[in-house]
Amino acid sequence: MKHRIGFNALSRKSSERKALKRNMVTSLFRYERIETTKAKALEVRKMAEKMITRAKVDSVHNRRIIARDVYDEAVVNKLFKEIAPLYTERNGGYTRILKTGNRLGDAAEMVILELVEKTKKEDKAADKKAKKASKASN
Repeated sequence: MKHRIGFNALSRKSSERKALKRNMVTSLFRYERIETTKAKALEVRKMAEKMITRAKVDSVHNRRIIARDVYDEAVVNKLFKEIAPLYTERNGGYTRILKTGNRLGDAAEMVILELVEKTKKEDKAADKKAKKASKASN
């Protein structure tokens, strides 16, 4: 029985596990989608959901708490300014896990962990067309 086991140790020491989760959460917020194993995704999701909930209220205290785990200042700003405002009406469930099959090397179950709502990305092709149109009109 699995009584009183609150997390998956992922076959790592505590410092290695913390570093792994910090890096994966940072990547999730930077790229809004990562591919990983199912066990890692389930652990990272717990951390990411708590961070998004905290980021809904933009305060110095909340920024400092999140900056303890996300070392990249640009990612922290993106979390507070772009990602968290998308979820103000939502009370949880900010991420989804999509199964992609098994990895060839060791048959580990692979999944895609992504944010439910995407931020608006500047379409580079649309930017180029707009620049050409403005140059042509001048």
